[in-house]
Amino acid sequence: MIFAMTDPRFVARQALVADGLAIALVASVPLSTSATAILAVAWLIAVIPTLRRGDIDVVRAQAALWLPLAFVALGVVGMLWADVAWIERWKGLDSFLKLAAIPLLMLQFRRSDRAHIALWVYLGVCALILVLSTVFYAAPSLYWRDMFTFPSPFKNNATQSGEFVACIFILLPLAVLAWRHGRRWLAAGAAVLAAGFLHNVVFAGTARTALVVAPVLLIALLIRMRRPMVAALSLAGACVVAAGLWTASPYLRERTIQLRTEIDVYRKGNAASSSGERLEFWKKSLESIATAPVFGHGTGSIPEQFRLQTAGETGPYATITPNPHQQTFAVAIQLGLIGVLVLWAMWIAHGLLFRGPGLAAWVGLLTVIQNVVGSLFNSHLFDFTQGWTYVVGIGIAGGAVLKLRARENGVAS
Repeated sequence: MIFAMTDPRFVARQALVADGLAIALVASVPLSTSATAILAVAWLIAVIPTLRRGDIDVVRAQAALWLPLAFVALGVVGMLWADVAWIERWKGLDSFLKLAAIPLLMLQFRRSDRAHIALWVYLGVCALILVLSTVFYAAPSLYWRDMFTFPSPFKNNATQSGEFVACIFILLPLAVLAWRHGRRWLAAGAAVLAAGFLHNVVFAGTARTALVVAPVLLIALLIRMRRPMVAALSLAGACVVAAGLWTASPYLRERTIQLRTEIDVYRKGNAASSSGERLEFWKKSLESIATAPVFGHGTGSIPEQFRLQTAGETGPYATITPNPHQQTFAVAIQLGLIGVLVLWAMWIAHGLLFRGPGLAAWVGLLTVIQNVVGSLFNSHLFDFTQGWTYVVGIGIAGGAVLKLRARENGVAS
């Protein structure tokens, strides 16, 4: 029935609606969890009638499209051997389901010419967040939220820093591209906006994961330039800037040095600290994985595994969490080595999809790198905001790349 809807006017109208909802979904991710959930459902309803019979062949031919579906399917099957209540299994599956949107977005934007609008909308929303965050940083009395999230106007500093770092590394190549095409004002605007994002990350809302991601993205960007001398000079300049920022920002130094202090306090005194708890989560995750290394304990089993691992302990050591703060561990606990292989195969397939030139390929590769590196310290693929950022980033950029390749090969999209 879906594929029978072939009226060109209906298809064009439905595609426009689906594109609009997908772009609205992109805009909502940095702003609101509820809006993202609502728009995701609305977009899904709108995009399904636009699918075609030939899309099945496209999915089969591209590992970047079918591997997310395989990962979700494995999460569904993993519910069968989980030794927890069904409500816990469904809660665990919820972390997987969003990934099924990746192939749908790729198919959608393989036919659409509006992927660039999604990019500009994302940059615009993040620029708005930057303005609000800067105002709150300058005038704390205006901030209406819990000071634990200060000065983030919508999410938290960890999430906001990740968004801002992504924007910096999108704006830098945009500025270079605009300069080469003689659009000096656009290049200057992109550079100034990138500097604003950098200032906020360094002086206002530093997240340590973002500080790890940023150098990796810089190296990846310089490698893509394929101009060794320019890359070397750029790297030297970046080191000078980093040294200057380290000297100028006591907040940055405090956040970085605090890492070791938190670990020492946790080890010596069983005192709560984010870094110490993360190490404890990793230790208990490894112990849980060792008891079911191949197939795991089943989808939704993470809280129960932590209950078993913390039995008889007190204080922070007794913390029970549904999130081990490490993506590979979060998958291995539930789905074992099989799940980990599918997870990393998906990441690799997405990385390979974006190995070519062009802004869309860079945005996609940036999204993969940020998610993989961030997932060394967090369960970013299963987290709501970071997970949806990955889905829309990979889906829309992947669709744009596939469209370009189809055009180059003379294949109708």
